[in-house]
Amino acid sequence: MERKIRNSAKALIIKDGKMLAIKLDDHGDVIYIMPGGGQNAGETLTDAVKREVAEEIGVDVEPLSLEFVIEGVYGEAFHRLDLVFLCEYVGLTDNSMLQGDENQIGYEWLDVENITEQPLYPSKLRKQILRLFKGEKTDMYLGNEEPGDPESLV
Repeated sequence: MERKIRNSAKALIIKDGKMLAIKLDDHGDVIYIMPGGGQNAGETLTDAVKREVAEEIGVDVEPLSLEFVIEGVYGEAFHRLDLVFLCEYVGLTDNSMLQGDENQIGYEWLDVENITEQPLYPSKLRKQILRLFKGEKTDMYLGNEEPGDPESLV
């Protein structure tokens, strides 16, 4: 059986030196991911990221720029392609029906200066987010995220 490719539009939301992240319970451990999710047929990536962020955490965003592309080739039923957009935080949505993942336990504003020490996944984004925040050169294409944690937290 041929595996499908799934586009996933993700939001990098930075405000006042903090990054908004979804907090998950991963078998007793806390991990963080960026809000966002799968693109529907006939939907632009920017519309997908706006819809997904509103559904998952009840926040309106305005996508500003595509910053990172990272793949998840192994470990899932499909080949995941994450397209990470830097987004402006607009505010809380009106009348949102939140539809988070079953292991989602909330969201948190993480200090960007300490992002490399946080269990943020895909882990290859940690250093790039810090570089972007500091105004340094970043890599757009980050390749494949290997299973486990290739970017050690130490």
